Amino acid sequence: MGGDNPYLKTQAAKPATKPFKVTFMPMDVTIDVDPKEFPYDHEGLPGSLLDISRKVAIGIDHACGGVCACSTCHVVVKEGFDSLSEASEEEDDQLENAPSIKPTSRLACQAVPDGSCDLVVEVPEWNRNLAKEPEH
Repeated sequence: MGGDNPYLKTQAAKPATKPFKVTFMPMDVTIDVDPKEFPYDHEGLPGSLLDISRKVAIGIDHACGGVCACSTCHVVVKEGFDSLSEASEEEDDQLENAPSIKPTSRLACQAVPDGSCDLVVEVPEWNRNLAKEPEH
């Protein structure tokens, strides 16, 4: 799926300017992120945690295709939270529907790191899509 949500105002995120790392837990997979390669995929904002996770098929579920219309890509940022773009009101509204939210919960499709530090992101167990579909 993917694309834009016509009901949301596009929020400009400060793009990363230098390479950084994102570690996804509990998979313990670390991705070297080069902002010159964005977007990796076309789901979520370019450079978002969802976009980064798609580089190596981490398996974060995202039922709406990454357009901030659901809460299925909910993640908890364990380290580097302050380097993320500010959450929009629409993101906060969607996050209210996610189970077990924490103060550092974000929608992976909307959270764009600025590259100022490395991140550690926890994908909740209920959100791991272990089914793999063949690429088209």
